[in-house]
Amino acid sequence: MKIHPFHIIFLIVFLHCFSGFGQTKKQLEEQRKKYQAEIVQLNKLLFKEQKKEQNAMESLKDIKQKIEVRNKLIATIQEETKLLSDEIYLNQKKINKLNRKLTALKADYAEMIFKSYKSKSQQSRLMFLLSSQNFYQAYKRLEYLKQYTSFRKKQGEEIVLQSSEVKILNDSLSTQKREKERLLVSEENQKKEIELDKKKQENFLAIIKKKESQYKRDIQKKIKDEQTIVAKIDKLIRDEIERANKKVTKTTSQVKITKNEFFLTPEAKKLAGEFESNKGRLPWPVKEGIIVRRFGDQPHPTFPGITINSTGLHIVTSEGSFANAVFKGEVLNVLVGSGGIKNVLIRHGNYITSYNNLENIMVKKNDKVVTGQRIGKIFTDKVSNKTNLVFVVFKNTTRLNPAEWILPR
Repeated sequence: MKIHPFHIIFLIVFLHCFSGFGQTKKQLEEQRKKYQAEIVQLNKLLFKEQKKEQNAMESLKDIKQKIEVRNKLIATIQEETKLLSDEIYLNQKKINKLNRKLTALKADYAEMIFKSYKSKSQQSRLMFLLSSQNFYQAYKRLEYLKQYTSFRKKQGEEIVLQSSEVKILNDSLSTQKREKERLLVSEENQKKEIELDKKKQENFLAIIKKKESQYKRDIQKKIKDEQTIVAKIDKLIRDEIERANKKVTKTTSQVKITKNEFFLTPEAKKLAGEFESNKGRLPWPVKEGIIVRRFGDQPHPTFPGITINSTGLHIVTSEGSFANAVFKGEVLNVLVGSGGIKNVLIRHGNYITSYNNLENIMVKKNDKVVTGQRIGKIFTDKVSNKTNLVFVVFKNTTRLNPAEWILPR
């Protein structure tokens, strides 16, 4: 069987729509708006003032993050544009088909009206009936005249309907074309912004290159300082687990205690279950913010060979912001680091959430807290001018990926 070329084109477009575009138009639009909002936040939280030379490393990292988001936005816009192009193509095909049908309908209707005009007099119709050879033929001719009148009416109605459908499709096509033009302009603007960001990136790279060894030493020191804080938190949690379990063994000796794991009372077990059931739905620990460092081992964005171990999420928020409890629980302990920077640990059964880099706190050890309660004000670094919260989630002494527990943004 010979396949018509049009069928091949239609099949390619159909498969392209359902394989290449895994997302719908609405999903792509929502994704585009999300990236646009993220760029607004990046500009607000990371680029609120001109960085000085000593912040070149931070500035470079921030610009890289913004370029990444812009590239994601451009990719989304391109997907939307492709989807619109296919919709425009298919709509144009429908319009062409409808116009051909409408032209044929109008031609048929015009011919019908002309013939009807030639024999429209009542006398002609009466003679058509009276000239019948018998009653049955007269009855059939009468039925034919009724059907002919009805058919004329239906033809007229169908022309109106087809004309209306063509108009709707033409309006839709115009809207789609305007939308596609807007997307293309938006894509071009984002590309221009990326070019500007890349020039800034080159300038910061030149600054860093001059003092590369100094920057590397600073990074290694920062990594070492973070490891010291991590070790202190780990020890504090182990001590608190041991202390809590000792209280249990004092009241009863008929329990099995596992090292470095909280023994759960029925109440604590229930709380842990509630916390666990809210995985992926916990509120963010800040009102607004963007993640600038994710969980786990990751290569340094500028210097190959240097690995950063991130124990949680580093979330930059606006100056003066507060850290909020992501779930109800009890303050396990408060760790005070160098410069008076504080870390609050909240227990939720055998789960713990950690809020680090607070300049002052509003809770103390053993306080009961509720979801959304303010824990403390987040410290703003005077050099980088960033307000950064380090948010960590534990199950006993094991660190978990916090991004899997909080609501996606």
